[in-house]
Amino acid sequence: GDARHGLDSLELAVESTEPDEDGNRNVTIETVENAVQQQSRYDKTGDLHYDTISAFIKTIRGSDPDAALYWLARMLDAGEDLMFIARRLVIAAAEDVGLADPQALRIAVAAQQAVHLIGMPEARIILAEATVYLSSAPKSNSAYMAINKALADVRDTRNDPVPMHLRNAPTKLMKDMGHGDGYKYSHDYEDNFAAMENRPENVRGHRYYEPGNQGFEPRIGDRLKRLWKDGRYGKPPEDETS
Repeated sequence: GDARHGLDSLELAVESTEPDEDGNRNVTIETVENAVQQQSRYDKTGDLHYDTISAFIKTIRGSDPDAALYWLARMLDAGEDLMFIARRLVIAAAEDVGLADPQALRIAVAAQQAVHLIGMPEARIILAEATVYLSSAPKSNSAYMAINKALADVRDTRNDPVPMHLRNAPTKLMKDMGHGDGYKYSHDYEDNFAAMENRPENVRGHRYYEPGNQGFEPRIGDRLKRLWKDGRYGKPPEDETS
């Protein structure tokens, strides 16, 4: 409690003190007192803590890198846990940038690992780079929406049997029972693709993933349209004008 608060304040005092020519940081009592006051204003369990991280995430989602950098700086200035910030960047990469820029998740995870290795004060640069990238990237929440739709279906069908052709058949008895019958090995077919019904009957035809129209994601949508000629993902691009 108090000991942790004191250590956090001391760490903030050190981080906010510029090194001299020899690389030493001369922390004064005044610097420590200012850090203590700062920590008190930014209680990590209080409203300001949650309001600030909310502002940070929403400005990344809103493609406003300058605003996101401002809220990042506010958190750094207050001594926020660096790994907490880094984890939020990983979440934003998956939830808000998503498949519009698949590189975003790699960058966010790399930033989290780098922050863990480096620490302050240089970690601020790593966090800033990831923040600017995510803020500037095209946005899609299609993966977030898709898994939520799938989970909603699973709640109603969690006991539905796995289709026979998808079942594992490690023994002769299981093969004799029909496990694996009708399965098509995708790599034996053109384009390494074989159309099959791969869900329980009660949820067939339910759409979960709907590709967005930003960044890289339209390429994913076009590929799915070409593969699934039954139109479940829409008409292939060459057919859309016919």
